[in-house]
Amino acid sequence: MPASRWNTEIFELLEWIEKTDLVVRDAFSEVVLSNILNGNEDGKIDREEEDTLESIPEVLPVLPLRGLVVYPYTAVPLTIGQPRSIRLVNDVLSEDERLVALIASRDPNLENPGPEELYSIGTVATVHRLFRAPDGTIRLLVQGITRFKIQEFVQETPYLKAKIELCSVALEESLEIEAMVRKARDQFSHVAEMIPAIPRELVEAVTVLENPLQVTYNIASFQHPDLEDAQELLELDTISDKLHKLVNLMTREVEVLEIGQKIQRQARSEIEKVQREYFLREQLKAIRTELGENDEQTAEVEEFRQKIEDAKMSEEAQKQAFHEVERMSRIPTASAEYGVIRTYLDWMVSLPWSKTTEDKLAIGHAREVLNEDHYGLENVKERILEFLAVRKLRKERSDELETQYEDDIRQIREGVILCFVGPPGVGKTSLGRSIARALGRKFIRASLGGVRDEAEIRGHRRTYIGALPGRIIQSLRRIESNNPVFMLDEIDKLGQGFQGDPTSALLEVLDPEQNSEFRDHYLEVAYDLSKAMFITTANLLEPIPAPLRDRMEIIRLSGYTDKEKKAIAEQYLIPRQIRENGLRFEEISFSEDALQTIIRSYTREAGVRNLERELGSVCRKVVTKIAEGEIESLDITPEKVREFLGRPKFFGTEEIAARISIPGVAAGLAWTSTGGEMLFVEATQMPGSNKFQLTGSLGEVMKESAQAALSYVRSRANEFGISDNFFATHDIHLHVPSGAQPKDGPSAGVTMATALVSLVSGRLVQEHVSMTGEITLRGQVLPVGGIKEKVLAAYRAGSTTVLLPKRNEADLEDLPEEVLEVIDFVFVETVDDVLDAALEKETISAHPTSS
Repeated sequence: MPASRWNTEIFELLEWIEKTDLVVRDAFSEVVLSNILNGNEDGKIDREEEDTLESIPEVLPVLPLRGLVVYPYTAVPLTIGQPRSIRLVNDVLSEDERLVALIASRDPNLENPGPEELYSIGTVATVHRLFRAPDGTIRLLVQGITRFKIQEFVQETPYLKAKIELCSVALEESLEIEAMVRKARDQFSHVAEMIPAIPRELVEAVTVLENPLQVTYNIASFQHPDLEDAQELLELDTISDKLHKLVNLMTREVEVLEIGQKIQRQARSEIEKVQREYFLREQLKAIRTELGENDEQTAEVEEFRQKIEDAKMSEEAQKQAFHEVERMSRIPTASAEYGVIRTYLDWMVSLPWSKTTEDKLAIGHAREVLNEDHYGLENVKERILEFLAVRKLRKERSDELETQYEDDIRQIREGVILCFVGPPGVGKTSLGRSIARALGRKFIRASLGGVRDEAEIRGHRRTYIGALPGRIIQSLRRIESNNPVFMLDEIDKLGQGFQGDPTSALLEVLDPEQNSEFRDHYLEVAYDLSKAMFITTANLLEPIPAPLRDRMEIIRLSGYTDKEKKAIAEQYLIPRQIRENGLRFEEISFSEDALQTIIRSYTREAGVRNLERELGSVCRKVVTKIAEGEIESLDITPEKVREFLGRPKFFGTEEIAARISIPGVAAGLAWTSTGGEMLFVEATQMPGSNKFQLTGSLGEVMKESAQAALSYVRSRANEFGISDNFFATHDIHLHVPSGAQPKDGPSAGVTMATALVSLVSGRLVQEHVSMTGEITLRGQVLPVGGIKEKVLAAYRAGSTTVLLPKRNEADLEDLPEEVLEVIDFVFVETVDDVLDAALEKETISAHPTSS
C-alpha cells in the first residue's frame, strides 16, 4: 500500500466551520469528539442505540461513494455534487431519522455507478449537519451507525433505493483482542508523532476508547487506506479479523513513514550543507572585496576572457567561448556544470587557432633532406617537391591570386591529402617524418588500426560524463600548431561497430573542400584543418571505402630490389644498429658479399624490417665477443654470416630448378599485401575415372581458373598428343603448396594450364621461368595487376625469364633498371605462346599420346 493519505477532509471542514458558524462549530466538536470518538464510558451499546438500530427501515436510499468507505462509529464530511445525489440528500433531510445507506463504488472514476458497480456491504449513517456551497454543491457531516448488506435494489430513478439487511458485529472479549487494541493505539500514536497535522486531542480521544470496534473503525477512518483494503476491513465479520487487518496496515504505514522521514532528513542535511557553503563563500567574497582582492572564481573568469582574446579564434568560436564564460561566471563553483564548462573552455583556449609553423620553401634544401633520409622512392620525393614549389609560387603571387577568384566556388584550397600504399617495411611512416623535416613543420602521428568508434575521430558530445574531443583535435592540441604534417597510420585497418563508422567520419577530415570547417562534437564550432598536410598509410587499398579513397591522392610504394636494399643497409640500417648496440664504426664492417648473403639467403621481403633484424643480430654477436675480450673488431664476411645467423632460410635459383625438375610443376607469381611471392603449381595423375581434385586453400576465383585451364587442355588434347581415353581413365590432382595460406585470384590461370600440359605431355617447364596471367576458355591471356611486385618477387627468387600478358607491357616502365637488365620478358597473347616459351621441346618420359 502506498503512503496513506490521511483524512484531511475533516480538518479542512473544521477550518471551514471555524470561519462560518459558531453554533455549527460547537455542534461539530460535540458530535465528533464526544459522541463519535468517546462514545459511552463503558464502551457498550446502550438502550437508546438499540432502539436506533430497531428503527432503521428495511428500505433505504443508497448514496454511492467514490473512493471512500464510511465506518460505523465515525463521522465523515462528504461533498455532494451529482444531481441525483443532491435530490437524495434533500429527500433524506425531510425525514425525521435522516438515515441513508452509504456504499462504496468499485470504480472510483464512475460518476453515476449503477447497482452492479457497487459493493454489497456498506454503512447506515445519519446526516448531522449540512452546508450548501455557492457553487451548488452540498457539504454534509454524516455519522456511521451500523453495517448492512444489500438484499436487492428496489429503485434506480431518480436515485437508488435498496432493501437492506443489518449485519452488526458481535463484541468479543479476550486477551488477544486486548493486546491487538493496545498495539493499534500505540501504532496510531506513533503515526501521529510523524504527522504533525494530526491534533493531539484526536490521539488522546482514541487512546481512551475501550470498545475494540470503535478503536478499529476510528483509526481506520483517519488512516484512510486504499479502497480495497478499507472495504475488506468493513466486510470482515469478527473483531479479531478486523484488528489483525488494521495492525498489518498500520505496521506497513509506520515503515513507509519512517523511510520517508529518513529520506527527508538526508535531503535536509544536503540542502543545509550546500546553503552553508554558499553563505561561507559569499562571506569570503565580501571579505575579499573589502580587502580589494578578487575572489577565485572572478579571477578565473577574467583569466579565461584574456586567453580567449589571445587565442585569436574564429568569430564563431570566440562568440561561443565568451558565451560559456558568461555562464561560468553565474554558476557556483561547487556546481558540477561549473567543472564541465571550465574543461570546455580549457580545450578551446589551448587549441592552436592561430599558431602556425613557417614553411621552409627552399626546394634544394627539401631535396637534400629527402635524399638524406630515404634511398629511392623518387615518385614520392617528386610529389613533395611539387607541393613546395606550388606553395612558394602562391606565396610570391598571393596578391595576384587573391583578386583573381573572389567567390566561394573557385576559392583556393590549402590542404593536400596523400595516401601511401605499399607492403610493410618500405618506409611509409618514416617518409612522413622526413617530409615534416623537409618542410620545417611539426609532425604528429595517430594510429587508426582497430579504431571502431566514430567518436574517436569526431569526439563525444558534452552531454556525456568524461566527454573529450576526438583524436584529430587532441593531436593538434599536443603539437601546438595548426599546420603540421599529420600522419593517419593504418587507415585500411579501421573497424566498424555499433558505435558508428569511423571511415565515414574521416570523409570530412580528408576532404580539402570540407575540412576548413571541421566540427568536432565536443567543440561544437568549426575548426580549420585545411592548413594541415594529411598523409595516410595503408598496406591494402581495397579495404578503404571508395568515397574515402576518392578524396586522397594515391602514391604506391613497391618493394625494394637487392641493390636498393644494399644501399639502404649501408646508408641507414647498419649505422643505426651500430649506434643502438653501443658499437664504434671502426669495430665492425660488412662486406658487399656478406650483405648480399643476408639479403638473399636470410630475408625475402618487400621492405627492410627483417633485414634490419638480421643486421642487428649480427651486431649483437659482435658486441658479445668484444665484451668478452675475444676480439677488438671484426669484418663480416659470408662465412661469418653463416656462423652468426645459422643455416640459410631461403634459397635462390636452385630452389626453382629443384621444384620443376619433373613434369607437372610450374612457377607462377602472386601478389600479396606484403609484396610479391613466388607461387608453385603442382599437378599429378593417377588411374581413375575422370575426377579433378583441387587442394591448397584455394578461393572460388582460383578454383574457376583451374577448371578453365583443364577445359582448355581437354579441348586441345589431340594437338598436345594426348590419347582420346586419357581423361576417362585418369584422375588429376592439382595442388598449390603453402596450404595453410589462403589464395585467390585469376592471375594463376596460365601457370595452372602450363602445369597441366606439362603433366599430360611429359614436357618439363624450363628452369628460371616464371609467369602470371589470366586465361579464357578460348586460350587468350588477359592482363593482371601487381606486375611490379610480382616481377620483384621473381627477381628476388632468381628467375631470369618472366612471361607476362601482352597488355601488361606498359607496366615495365615502373621497374628499376637493374631488374630490366637481369630478367628477360616474354609477352604472350595466347596459351600457345605461353607453352612455346615455357616448356621444353622434348619429353623426358613416356606419356599418354594418341596411337
